[in-house]
Order: sequence, then C-alpha cells, then structure tokens
Amino acid sequence: MLKPDYRAIQRRWNDTRSPDRLIAHYELERRLADRLRSAARHERSQLYAEVYSELFNSLPDHPQLRGGDRSRPERVARQVRLLKPLMTRGGVYLEIGAGDALLPYALSTIAREVLGLDVTDALVDFTTAPENFRFVKTDGIGIPLADNSVDLANSDQLMEHLHDDDARDQLREIHRVLRPGGRYVCTTPSIVTGPHDISALVDDVATGMHMREYDYRSLRALILAAGFRRVKFPLVIAGYRLATPPYWLLRGIERALGRLPMHLRRSQVVGALMGITAIATK
Repeated sequence: MLKPDYRAIQRRWNDTRSPDRLIAHYELERRLADRLRSAARHERSQLYAEVYSELFNSLPDHPQLRGGDRSRPERVARQVRLLKPLMTRGGVYLEIGAGDALLPYALSTIAREVLGLDVTDALVDFTTAPENFRFVKTDGIGIPLADNSVDLANSDQLMEHLHDDDARDQLREIHRVLRPGGRYVCTTPSIVTGPHDISALVDDVATGMHMREYDYRSLRALILAAGFRRVKFPLVIAGYRLATPPYWLLRGIERALGRLPMHLRRSQVVGALMGITAIATK
C-alpha cells in the first residue's frame, strides 16, 4: 500500500472528510469491489444492487449523498451538446444507466422515443416525464429490446463500473439492439489519469467500485470485438467535439503521458484532455 494521498481525493471530489473517514471509505469499497470481482456471472446481477446499497448506507458522508449533485444540470447540458448532432430526428434514443433520466428527458423533443435503461427506477420522477419516455428495467447486462430497434445509445461513466465479462456482454447487447448504421457513445475515465474511484487514495490502478478503467487501445478492442465496424475517439471538452485526432496520435499521446509521474497525470489539465469519449458505429 502506498502512502495515502488525501489531497488528491479532496481535490477530485471536493471532499472535506477527515483522513480517518477517507480510509474507512477506501476499506469498505475495496471489500465490496472484491466481492464483485470474484462473483460468478449469475451472482453479479443481484450483487451490483447489494454492494452499492451497502456502500451508501454505510457511508452517510459519501460525497454523492451530500446535498445532491449540484453539477448535474451542467453535466446534462454537456451531454446534450455532444449527443444532439448525432440524433436522428424521429429516431429512438437509449440511455444505458439512466439514473434520474434527466438526459433522456432533455432529448425527448428530438427523438420519437427516449428510453431509460437501469436496474431500478428509484431515481426517476415520472410526474415530469415526457410522453415519449419509457423506462426499461435491466439486470445490469441484458437489454430487453428488439433487435435493430435503437438509433442512438449512450452510456456516461458506466463502463468502468462493470465487471470485465459483463462489459463484453453488455456491448454485444448494445450492438444487437442498434439499427445498422446506429451509433453508441461511451464516455469513461482514462486509466492514464486514474484511478478515478476512492482507490486513488493509495493505489496506482482502480481497486474500488471501478472494476476496470480503460485506455484507448483496450476500449477500442472491446468495442470492435462486440461487432461494431468502426470506433472513433473525438476530443470532447464541455460537450463540444473539437476534433477527431487519428487513433495512432491518441495512442502516442497516451503512452507519453503514461510515463509522467502520477501527480502530473492526475492534474486537472491532463484529466480534461484525457477523458475518453468513444463513438462506435454498427
């Protein structure tokens, strides 16, 4: 175990908890994550919900539970800026890991139907839902929709929470439900600037609830193995697509950054540039 880096956690999450509470969080999350990593496929469907419930119930001072997510409206706005140019007017949009479903709601004026997929609808306010919204319940991996029925699918900060085997299975499901030519947008943190969970406190790679963090090469290989014919990695800042550098250039930059000391890789500037956004085409 490395020397705990309390300030790195406090900067990343704007976290004011004491060192003792940060260590308690790390130890609990590491234990829960180990349960997920070692569980069989048939056990994980139920275990995902169980471990997250235990995590939040045991940590009432968890940053995500303190007064709600004040950055949520801006995060939704950034996602709308990214996704709107990819939407087919009158098409079908699928949000994977919909949570409160605010993003599908925001895209409801463009799409014919907006679908929110999640293991629970506990965060969804159905009283404000648009008429063309539909919640779709999942076991965490399967997508109970017809083949070739979705035009655009999106997941934001979800892939890293999935067990390796489940990530592969979910990508195959996404590919199955997309129409030919349909696109899947995946936003996930880069392993180069990670870890991006509580394990950043003491570890060089994610060992908490981030089952795996990716680089361009590993995510590209995973997506193509699921059957997608093409994947691109645009440079996205605040939801704006600034450019789509060639893959070889991104890999070169990634390798160069990977040689930097950890404190430089975790800087805000590098973090903003190296968040991964993949756009895959069926």
